[in-house]
Amino acid sequence: MTIAAYNNTAHYNGVVTLWQNAFGYPDMRNNPDLVIQKKLSVDDMLYVALEDDTVIGTVMVGYDGHRGWIYSLAVAPAFRKRGVATELLRHAEQALATKGCMKINLQILESNEQVKEFYLKNGYSVEARISMGKQIPENIPE
Repeated sequence: MTIAAYNNTAHYNGVVTLWQNAFGYPDMRNNPDLVIQKKLSVDDMLYVALEDDTVIGTVMVGYDGHRGWIYSLAVAPAFRKRGVATELLRHAEQALATKGCMKINLQILESNEQVKEFYLKNGYSVEARISMGKQIPENIPE
């Protein structure tokens, strides 16, 4: 397995397929085409795990100059429990550290115990925060 920076030509179809299988997309805000396009317009902190040129995992992160964020981490079901997620997480942490990041945040669904345990095992802790958001309708495609 290797981890590489995302390349739109080489990795696009594999990433879209993986994300659709891992996350499902109930609305346009999370449509893979839109997410990839908007992410690449800001920075290139999208990485893929490859097995023989096949995308088996992804991690998308960002850094705002104050905090780093792990936006998403996904591994194909056939490759789970093999250390792929841990390697992607380490790669993301190193990429953020290189930019000077001192703290990494992430959000998961409260009910997702398996993912919660993964992050706890990797040194993350649950913080007493309320996650809030606001949609900007004019920027959401129909």
